[in-house]
Amino acid sequence: MTIGLSHAGLTAHSAAHPTTEVLVGTIDGVARIQRSGSDWRLAERTLPGAHVHALLHVPEHGLWLAGINHGGIQVSRDDGHTWAPSDTGLTQRDVYSLAAVTRNGRVRLFAGTEPAHFFVSDDLGATWSERPSFRDVDISGWTFPAPPHIAHLKHLNTSPADPDTIYASVEQGALLRSRDGGETWAEVPGMNADVHRTVIPVQDPNRISITGAGGIFVTEDAGEHWDVWVSREDPVGGYPDQLTHLPSDPAVMFLCAGRKTPRWWAKDGDVGTRISRSTDGGHTWATLLGGLPHSVEAFTLEESPLMTQIFAATTGGEVYWSADAGATWKAVVTGLAPVSKGGHYEGITAALSGR
Repeated sequence: MTIGLSHAGLTAHSAAHPTTEVLVGTIDGVARIQRSGSDWRLAERTLPGAHVHALLHVPEHGLWLAGINHGGIQVSRDDGHTWAPSDTGLTQRDVYSLAAVTRNGRVRLFAGTEPAHFFVSDDLGATWSERPSFRDVDISGWTFPAPPHIAHLKHLNTSPADPDTIYASVEQGALLRSRDGGETWAEVPGMNADVHRTVIPVQDPNRISITGAGGIFVTEDAGEHWDVWVSREDPVGGYPDQLTHLPSDPAVMFLCAGRKTPRWWAKDGDVGTRISRSTDGGHTWATLLGGLPHSVEAFTLEESPLMTQIFAATTGGEVYWSADAGATWKAVVTGLAPVSKGGHYEGITAALSGR
C-alpha cells in the first residue's frame, strides 16, 4: 500500500504490512519515496509546478486526489504516477483540504478552499458542488495574519460515529460543525479562533482534540465543554499544528509544534520545531525530536503488527522517519521542494539560506 504525506492529509493508518512507498505533497508537485530495508530514496516526481496542500487516497476505488494551491484538484487512477484535472464545478481554485466519508455504501468527497468555502462530490471528484450555507454563519471575523488576510478551510474531519457530522477548521475564524452532511452549519464555541485541525478517536467520538495558535483544546462531550491542555507558553511548543494518535490506542498521541508562531520564524531564523509524544491522552508530553530549524508541515503514522512507522516532512524539503514509534529518528530523504501550507516556507527558508 502507498500512503500520503501532506499538510492536510490523513495522519493515522493501520496496515497488515509496513508500507514501503509514500507520496509526499510539496510546493513543486508530488514526490514518491520508496523504502528498501532501512533506506529510503526518491523514486519519482509528478505534478511539477503544483503546490500540493492535501493528498487524499480513496483505496476502494483506486483513486488519489491532490488539492492544489491556486490549482484546483487533480486525480490519479494509477497510484499517483499520472494525474488529470478533476474539478468541474469547483468555483474556488485554492484548495487547502480534502476528506472522504462513506455514506449509505457510497463515498462522498469534501474539499475546503481559500477563501473558506466548502464543496462536495458524490461522483468521486468528477463534479463538485458548493454548499453555500457554510458561509451563513458570522464570517465577519474570518481573516488571516499574512497578506492577503483571507481565511481558509484548513482541515476537514468527520465523526467516526456519524458520517453526516463534519468538522471544519477555519484558519482564522472558527470551528464549524454540520450534523446533516454539510447542508447546514453552526459554530462550535469554546476555543481560540485560530483553529488548525481536529483529531477524533474511533473509540470515543465524543472526545475531540484541536490544535491551533492558542494551544491544544480538548472536549470529552462532543464540544459542549472545552479545556486547554497545552497553552502557547507550554514547553511542548507555542505553535502546535500536526496531531495524531495510534489507531489502536488513542491515549498514545504525537504532536508537532514550533517554538513560536510563524511571524517569528524568519526573525529568529529558526522554527525550533519539536515532535512530542503523550501516553496519557495529551495530559503530559515528552519531546522525541527537538530543535529542528524548519517547520514540520506534514505528519503521518502507520501502525502494523511489525512496526509503527512515522513520517514528518518539513519546509526544508526533508522527510524524517521513525521505525520504532518515535523512539529514534533520522532524515531519510533530503533535497525535496519545501512541504508547506501556503507560504509558511518562505520566510524561514530565506532566513536559513542567508546564514
